[in-house]
Amino acid sequence: MPSYAAPLNHINFVLDEVLGYSQHCQANGSTMLDTTTKGAILEGIASFAEEQLYPLNASGDTQGCSWNDGAVQTPKGYQQAYQQFMTDGWPGLSAPVAQGGQGLPESLGVVITEILGSANPAWYMYTGLTKGATLALEAHGSTELKEHYLPRMYSGQWSGTMCLTEPHCGSDLGLLKTRASLRPDGRYAISGTKIFISAGEHDLTSNIVHLVLARADAAPSGTQGLTLFLVPKWLTDEQGQLRERNAVHCSSIEHKMGMNGSSTCVMNFDGAQGYLVGELNQGLRCMFTMMNHARLTTAMQGLCMGEMAYQTAAAYAKDRLQMRSLKGPQFPELPADPILVHPDVRRMLLTMKALNLGNRALAYYTALQMDVAESSPDPSKQKAASEQLAILTPICKAFITETGIEVTSLGVQVLGGHGYIKEWGQEQLMRDCRIASIYEGTTGIQALDLLGRKVLASQGSLLSGLKQMLQTQIAETQQIPTLATHANRQARLVEAWQTIAQTIALRARDNADEIGAASVDYLMLSGYILHGHFWLKMMRSALAEPTDAPLQQSILHTGEFFFQRLLLRADMHLATLQADATTLMSPLTEHF
Repeated sequence: MPSYAAPLNHINFVLDEVLGYSQHCQANGSTMLDTTTKGAILEGIASFAEEQLYPLNASGDTQGCSWNDGAVQTPKGYQQAYQQFMTDGWPGLSAPVAQGGQGLPESLGVVITEILGSANPAWYMYTGLTKGATLALEAHGSTELKEHYLPRMYSGQWSGTMCLTEPHCGSDLGLLKTRASLRPDGRYAISGTKIFISAGEHDLTSNIVHLVLARADAAPSGTQGLTLFLVPKWLTDEQGQLRERNAVHCSSIEHKMGMNGSSTCVMNFDGAQGYLVGELNQGLRCMFTMMNHARLTTAMQGLCMGEMAYQTAAAYAKDRLQMRSLKGPQFPELPADPILVHPDVRRMLLTMKALNLGNRALAYYTALQMDVAESSPDPSKQKAASEQLAILTPICKAFITETGIEVTSLGVQVLGGHGYIKEWGQEQLMRDCRIASIYEGTTGIQALDLLGRKVLASQGSLLSGLKQMLQTQIAETQQIPTLATHANRQARLVEAWQTIAQTIALRARDNADEIGAASVDYLMLSGYILHGHFWLKMMRSALAEPTDAPLQQSILHTGEFFFQRLLLRADMHLATLQADATTLMSPLTEHF
């Protein structure tokens, strides 16, 4: 039967050996987080995830959430796990000390996201959304709002949401109709309906703090007229005691393909009391503070569920007996060989493992750039990190979730018929993972953001720092005989990465659809090139250790598999990008 064990060996390898995490923390103000402290924190959260969250994963999926007269009940055991999570002090780990937190870096929170999200992704949704809401409030809220709400949200006593989507619009936020009318007391009356609101209503916390995009009176149309408001479920007194119910209610919850333990709500705001966050008509800028964090958290879901799928598939492949090896019996004492001896099973498992490890390194590196952008004492490093984040965030969100879907699908395939039934949990992982490439901006939207708004709009300047990092790594690795061939291939791809962007820009002068036609292939190409970069780093780190160390051997073997079998996908995306938009846009509407 399946089980989850936090892959602390791989996590620590990427953090310590590949990314130099201790030095990173020292350079960015987290002097208290040494290797020993970090190890103790990760072991503690791993125990919580393995012992309390993972056992609720399958039962939470089967039971799901229930709605009754506006109230939502989470699956059995969720409340107790949340109370333990709060009692242990985990919600405030990376919160500012001034607000009652422990002041540890955001990057450590991303690592913890992997462990919690792998054990129970639906349960983790309730805590992950609160983190994004606190970031937006910290950055844009008034002193009064921050002092009243943030300590209670950082402690886990209150939770948070982000309310964007409405029935008539999804990602096109310029169509939002929710209204905000100024009241005589300086507060606002918020009226409208929001849909697909994760954790909009539940029974885990005493209060829920909604961050709502709405259009104030006389605001301009489109996204320029959007403002961000804080709308609590319960109005409270100055001491934070619940006073009266605000005019916001959950009218229903969605019946979904997966993530059944996470409530997805339709929220009605009927003149609810709201508080201005930031400035009028600057809501989208304020919301992006939490949206960018949400996108990286969503990206992690691809890794989380991919990790769990791999662990189950690898354990099954070692135990399941079926047929003999093509070379003859490998375990003659058994009636058949374990399916791990078969090349195609190994192909699937190595694909899962290589994508998971590459995604982990990519996500963790991106999280480190969040630290630098926020905390580095060097303004030039802050600027460089912010520019890298502009490129890395859409790549992480789309590439890691798309490959996460592939990995969970392979997890079903490795188990064959047993993967298709609930007993082994693989079909749940595949269902749960499918939403990750959709919410917080679909793959197509992330790709347009990357290619159109970031690469082409900056005329390639935003790519320069990232490209320089890749080229430095290539030059160093070309001096290592066992890795030189891989480094040379990577060098060719990095040059083609820039060249193809220039080609698309030239085509787009005559036809703007060229950007949309090329964007997803360009994003996926970018993801594989970044995987190539991190696989070179991981293999170099492994070579620096004793070659008989099992972990290092595993890294080297998996890296060889990546370069010989998976990096070829980058060439496919490059070839596709040579085609223009004609084949996509020439068919008439009636042809569909």
